[in-house]
This record gives sequence, structure tokens and C-alpha cells, in this order.
Amino acid sequence: MEKNTSQHKIYYSIIALIMLIFFVISFITNILNSIIVDVKTSFDLSLTLTGLLPFSFFIAYGVMSIPAGFLSEKYSDKKLLAVAFFVMMLASLLFVVFPGYAVFSLTLFSLGCCMAVLQVVINPMLRVAGGEEHFAFNSVLAQVVFGLASFASPYLYQNLGGTVTNDNYISKLLRSLVPENLPWASLYVVFSLICLVLFLVVLLTKYPDFEKNEDERAGDSGSYWSLLKNKWTLLFFISIFCYTGIEQGIGNWISQFLKEYHGFDEKIIGANTVAYFWAMLTIGCLLGLVLLKIIDSRKLLIIASIAAITALLFALNGSAEVALICFPMVGFFISVMWSIIFSLALNSVSSHHGSLSGILCTGIAGAAIIPFIVGWIGELTTLKMGMFFLLIPMGFVLSIGFWASPLVNNKTISLKKSDS
Repeated sequence: MEKNTSQHKIYYSIIALIMLIFFVISFITNILNSIIVDVKTSFDLSLTLTGLLPFSFFIAYGVMSIPAGFLSEKYSDKKLLAVAFFVMMLASLLFVVFPGYAVFSLTLFSLGCCMAVLQVVINPMLRVAGGEEHFAFNSVLAQVVFGLASFASPYLYQNLGGTVTNDNYISKLLRSLVPENLPWASLYVVFSLICLVLFLVVLLTKYPDFEKNEDERAGDSGSYWSLLKNKWTLLFFISIFCYTGIEQGIGNWISQFLKEYHGFDEKIIGANTVAYFWAMLTIGCLLGLVLLKIIDSRKLLIIASIAAITALLFALNGSAEVALICFPMVGFFISVMWSIIFSLALNSVSSHHGSLSGILCTGIAGAAIIPFIVGWIGELTTLKMGMFFLLIPMGFVLSIGFWASPLVNNKTISLKKSDS
């Protein structure tokens, strides 16, 4: 087994740091799926105002992704990572000190901006630190770490803000730092401490001199303008917009749906189902990687999309027991969508991949807008009708399998080298 090639040295400490950052990003991001019902109750919010919370967080990706690309060209990775974690620490503490709906929205927006910077920095860093020939494996490993963190975060909520609270000294201390009627706010004390630790780790880590490939660079405004005139860029931007909207539109509203239609406690059954949703998404990601070795990505996307639509319909219309099974199964079936859409996009244009990645990451704003639309429709009609809206972006993702025409098939996400 070769440890490195003559041209590429593998920096294991940097890879470990990146995986840790992926874990923290997911841990903080997807806790919102679990606490959103509690937040709604604590601040006495309508479904529309509740939907504005994930909107505040994910719209930051739309605002910050492209500027973060330009920042990455001007400042070092170490400096950007350190500043991002320092701001995240301050944003979390801001809500702890001033626990209100408006401040919480500002905190979420600030966290979203910082995470957009982190994503722009660590993805190219992972490719260089681990070697291009190992990038597919390391990317999947990052997704697994991301999914594990999403699975774990609801259990922290249960222990600090839910009914399964621990009476140990640390839990009591954390809850004593926030208002008694907002025990879930103590999560942001934990997040501020995590960000402080990561800030120190980033400062103390030694970084080699990375030289980005031309296609990893953000590029100038001309490259963005050139890409925006390409129909494939716009189509895949919409595709990423739809996928992230589906993922968060389901994750954010599972707990509220189970409480409203089946009477399940959001702090136990709701949080557990959210955790299972992310666990199944992680498992599906691993299985999908194996399937991509034997099935064309477009065909797999069609199969997965039809299965996800079917599972969602059963979850929304079935009994309580069916809902508890089918919501996590939706996570399982949508798991392959992100990798397939992103790889099809990169393989559909011949240049400016760094700039294209920035545009595609801007599409993460779909995770802000689509859950908000679900809440808005739910406010006007019913939450079930609002969640039926998710069938529209699911239908668009399904259509990708029919109209996508990549220059290279499955090359980016294949685990085995081409025989040709």
C-alpha cells in the first residue's frame, strides 16, 4: 500500500482537522431540525415565522458562498478558518446572553455565513491534503462524518433541552446559564465552547503550503459571467436548490408533523425520528457509492427519486407507524442525490470548476426558501399540504436523470479507475 506518490504527500493531520470541521458543521446545522418545535413553542411562533428560522440560516449560504470564494483567494486558509470559528463562538454567545427570536435569527444567519466560508475553504483543502487520487474516498468519508454528527445532535438536545434531561452537574450548570423556560438554549453554550476549541485547534495546527489547481480557484468575475450564460450552470443551480430544499424541508418539519398529526412528543419521538432520518441518509450514502460502480448515475437518480417520492407520500398519508418508518426512508432514498447532482454538474462543463462550485453552493439557499414555503403554505392551509409542496422540487430532481448530458459519465464519483 502506497502512502503517497512522488508528487503528492498526504497530510493526515489536515485531513483529520477537516473531518472534525465537517462534524462540527453538521452538528450545529442540523440541531435545528430537532429543536424547531421547541423554538416555535418557546417564542409562540406561527408556522411562517418558524419557517423563517432555517431561512435565516441557509440564506446565508446564498449570500456568502461566492464572496467566500474571493476571500479564499486573498487570505490564507488558516486565517479564514480561525475568523469563522471566532465569529461562530461570538454569535452563539450572543443568543445565550440575549435569548429572543430576533437575536436567534441573527445568530443563525451569522452561523450560516461562517459555515459558507468553512465549506468553501475545506473542500479544496481536502482535495489537496489527501491527494486528488483519494478525493472521492475522502469526500464520502466526509459525508459519513457529516451524517454521524446529524444523527448524534438530537441526543444532545434530549439531554439538555428535552424531557430526557440528565441531572448531572454539567447538565445543571449549562441549563442554569439560560432562562428556565428555554432549556434548549443551553445548546448554544455548548456550541460556543466547541467553536472556541476549534478556534484554538486551527491556530495551533501547522499548515503546509498548498498550491491550488487552476480548476479549484474561485476565478474572477469573468469566469462567473461565462458560467451563468451556460444553460447547464443554471439547470444544476436549480437542482442543488431543489435538493437542499428537499433535505431541510423534510428534516425541519418531521417533528412538527408527527406532533400535529399523530400526537407524538417532539422531544423524544420527534427528535429520534429526525436522528433516524439522518442516520438513514448516511447509510444510503454508503450504499449509493457501491451502486454507482455498477449503475449509471442518471439511472440511479431516477430510481432514488421515484422511491423518495413514494416514501414521502406514504409518510404524509399513512398511519403513525408508517410515518415513523417512511420519513427516515425518505432520507435513505435522497442520500445519493447530492453527490450525483454535484458530479453531473462538474462533468457538464469543461472549465472554471472552482467558480462553478461557488455558484452551486449558492444554491444551498434552497434549504432556506423551500422550508419557508412549506411553513407558509402550512399557515394558509395545513402543514400536510405544505409538505406536499416538496413533491415539486422532488419532481425536478427526478427530471435530471432524463435531461442531464455530462461530458464524462460517473468519472468523478467512481471508486475504481477507468479501464480505458
